[in-house]
Amino acid sequence: MRVLNSQQMRAADRRTIEEVGVPSATLMENAGREVVAAMDAAFPGLGSMRVAVICGRGNNGGDGFVVARTLLERRVDVAVYLLARRSDVEGDARAMLQALSPLNAQIEEITDVLSWERQRASLLRSDVIVDALFGTGLTRPLTGLAATIVDDVNRSKRPVVAIDLPSGLSADSGEVAGPAIRAELTVALAAPKLPHALPPGDALIGKLVVADIGVPKRVLAEVEGPHVEMLTSESMRALVAPRRRDSHKGTYGRVLIVAGSRGKTGAAYLAAMAALRSGAGLVTVATPASCLPIVASLGAEFMTEALPETAVGTVAAEALDRVLQIPADVIAIGPGLGQSASTAELVHGLVARSTVPMVIDADGLNAFAGAADRLAPRENTAVIVTPHPGEMARLTGLSVSVIQSRRLETARDFAAARGIHVVLKGHRTVIATPAGLAFINTTGNPGMATAGTGDVLTGAIAGWLGQLEDAAHAASLAVYLHGRAGDMAAAQEGETALIAGDLIATMGAAVLDLTGP
Repeated sequence: MRVLNSQQMRAADRRTIEEVGVPSATLMENAGREVVAAMDAAFPGLGSMRVAVICGRGNNGGDGFVVARTLLERRVDVAVYLLARRSDVEGDARAMLQALSPLNAQIEEITDVLSWERQRASLLRSDVIVDALFGTGLTRPLTGLAATIVDDVNRSKRPVVAIDLPSGLSADSGEVAGPAIRAELTVALAAPKLPHALPPGDALIGKLVVADIGVPKRVLAEVEGPHVEMLTSESMRALVAPRRRDSHKGTYGRVLIVAGSRGKTGAAYLAAMAALRSGAGLVTVATPASCLPIVASLGAEFMTEALPETAVGTVAAEALDRVLQIPADVIAIGPGLGQSASTAELVHGLVARSTVPMVIDADGLNAFAGAADRLAPRENTAVIVTPHPGEMARLTGLSVSVIQSRRLETARDFAAARGIHVVLKGHRTVIATPAGLAFINTTGNPGMATAGTGDVLTGAIAGWLGQLEDAAHAASLAVYLHGRAGDMAAAQEGETALIAGDLIATMGAAVLDLTGP
């Protein structure tokens, strides 16, 4: 599902009006009626509630006037609060305001603090408040009267339905730069916008409903500018093909996982089992020789390979030739690997010489701290890196706070500069490609903030990369299913008790949930 910024949404609207021939007033009418449909689904008994619609003087306010008219036609108790004078309203919004007159709508003008104080108590007694103040047109933080209204509405704890965006958010980032409405339900018009998908703005969205208002899908797909998508079950379902009857284990990829060190053998096990649960046909764990007995005892389904090791029990640099000789369609390196200089040399050599796709995580990424210029794969060899914000900070030299405030831009810039795929983990994981595409995941929960879940993701990506030719597809599908498995595990165990092994136990169910019976 394409995610748009404000400029892209305006371009999509313009093409729909000028090229497709849908009048702007029709788009506004459709928007208002879709909002009411979403309210019907969210609030049983809406017909007996009192609804307040707070409107600005622009197009978002026009959508709000349509909401008010639609509800009044159904004899719902509605009051409209206009943050302007009636004479200030222009264009399609003015026509929608005038259409309220035959219904004897209650319309209160709020033009200053005094008029707001007169109307505040009445508005805040409503059962539901519809936010139609600013939508996607806002370009600066709210101040003055608008900020006061937003703060009062939030303090009231009344459920708020936001049209397109909670007022106070900008469509151009996930940032919350000032006062902003906290919605219980947000109805995105035509397509999601960046704050619907990116933190911290996403915390103000509540339940998200994307409404079809008449903008054709091809227009949304073709709009120029940054290409960002939200991962959906529909798009991910298309990537999981039924298995052929004549297939064999070699059909689904040979995954080599270089992982583990003294005291960190569990990471190798978690990555291997996740690769298997993601459908890999053959999985081999290459690990320090002293760790092999422990790793092998943890799972009967994967193979093991002993590698030369350092004095501290990590894989040594002289293991490189042996690793390259092990048959593999995909190599994953990093979980529990350790951070000795010799091990880092091994990682650098593997990236430089490998001719098969690679997934690099954890200590594999730490090997490039301060040396990101060496993260340069061979031509036509896909590399997927999976940093958490701390690892990304070590790779880029940026602070964690800067990375978290610019997750999309950071992942996209690093991917394009290095010619690699980036999976920037965390709430709303971002997948970025060398070509500038970006995908945002919406599955997962805070219970997954526990040791080992990143190792599970590494194995899952490697498993799917062995089956799918496209690295972006493999990373996206693995991230989506990893989060969905986490959601299913949390439903069984609770977020507090959730552990990484629970994700492995639910990965099969996550695939079945995606593909259906």
